[in-house]
Amino acid sequence: MTLFAVLFEDDQQNAAAIRKEYLPRHFAFLRANAASIRTAGPLSREGDAFAGGLWLVEAETADTVDRLVKEDPFWAAGLRKSVQVFIWSRVFAERALL
Repeated sequence: MTLFAVLFEDDQQNAAAIRKEYLPRHFAFLRANAASIRTAGPLSREGDAFAGGLWLVEAETADTVDRLVKEDPFWAAGLRKSVQVFIWSRVFAERALL
């Protein structure tokens, strides 16, 4: 298995309304896919409540990650303006080099 970092940028035009309506479905999706989505959370900039999100996903391929991204209710609702998928190699954790 490979670890992927998934970086989302949100479309700010309707972000507040989409988040309000779809957040319970998004959380249910994350719980249902917890075996693959190891951690997830919103990103913000100073002055912005939400600018996007970040997931760490364990999967066989980037195509698998892409399919997972597109199953997220936030994707179908149009919240995500862009997504980037990177292979991530963890070399430092819990204050120690691995």
